[in-house]
Amino acid sequence: MAEVRLERIYKTYKGGVEAVKGLDLTIRNGEFLALLGPSGCGKTSTLRMIVGLESITQGNLFIGNRRMNDVEPSERNTALAFESYALYPPLTVYDNIAFCLRARQMEKGEINQRVREVARILEIDDILDRKPAELGGGQKQRISLARALVRDPDVFLMDEPLSHLDAAQRAHMRVELKRLHANTGRTTVLVTHDQLEAVAMAERVAVMNLGVLQQVGSFDDIYNHPVNEFVAGFIGEPPMNFMLCEPISDGGEPGLRATDGSFQIRLPGELKAKLNQNSPRQIKLGIRPIDVIARHQASQNGIAELQGTVHTFEALGEEGQLAAKVGSHEILVVTPAADTFERAQQVWLQFNAQRLHLFHGDTGAAL
Repeated sequence: MAEVRLERIYKTYKGGVEAVKGLDLTIRNGEFLALLGPSGCGKTSTLRMIVGLESITQGNLFIGNRRMNDVEPSERNTALAFESYALYPPLTVYDNIAFCLRARQMEKGEINQRVREVARILEIDDILDRKPAELGGGQKQRISLARALVRDPDVFLMDEPLSHLDAAQRAHMRVELKRLHANTGRTTVLVTHDQLEAVAMAERVAVMNLGVLQQVGSFDDIYNHPVNEFVAGFIGEPPMNFMLCEPISDGGEPGLRATDGSFQIRLPGELKAKLNQNSPRQIKLGIRPIDVIARHQASQNGIAELQGTVHTFEALGEEGQLAAKVGSHEILVVTPAADTFERAQQVWLQFNAQRLHLFHGDTGAAL
């Protein structure tokens, strides 16, 4: 096991394409960290630089206390499980797993011990004499993981390891990978665009976009306290609602009015203070769909509500998803399973004032 430290890492490809820009990130010894972000955000380039498959344009990479910039991949004691299984079709499962150990000219007895031990951990010890063509996707993925783990690496890295599995297999493998990390205690890095994978397995999540690290923390921290509009919109399903507003004074109290004039709201005390401290010209008001209540009729208790029109409604079994038009804004709402709505009907939306988020209208930074 070892700590991985990336200091001001840059990766620039031919043509001046900057895939990673000034990445500062420490992956703790024995930690399970997920690199999360959309396609093209730089997460796979980061993974490949750690392994040594990509050179570092600028900055320093340390594994343990050793600088790795110029160290060959074979000498880094890291292991990478690829997105594709990349198994050798003519070889048995046993021989696929043992391949890298034989390449190191390791003793036959030690190879056998290592292969059978990692096969036992991954529960594939009953298929060691079979060939890849005879196996299902979940089994092939375990073989790919076994081939990486059998090297006994200090750092174990996975690049979208579950992307080729169906929903049931992915759910099962998420549990297996978390159990595997608990058993081995290896420093582990997972690259994924799937936030469910990240939250299910990783202790911390590092969110990237356009080559830049946006935020690092537990999923709860990132979900509840996003540092900017991108993180707030990328984390959470359905995604956060955003409404462009301008600051106003409502009876002497700071508030917000939609720029299209469709609504205005008062803010709780903490958000009033943030608004006064920053004084932006425009504000993006954010609210998650789970924090909005949709009603068929206006409330009779004086609670401020936004009046809108149902655009779409989907009944999804355990919950419903409603999209309502309020002026030029489309606001998503997660509704109880028992509620139903019809297209074009009037609807009244109530925001949970304690769950509002404010973002600078120009920079997108959280206030």
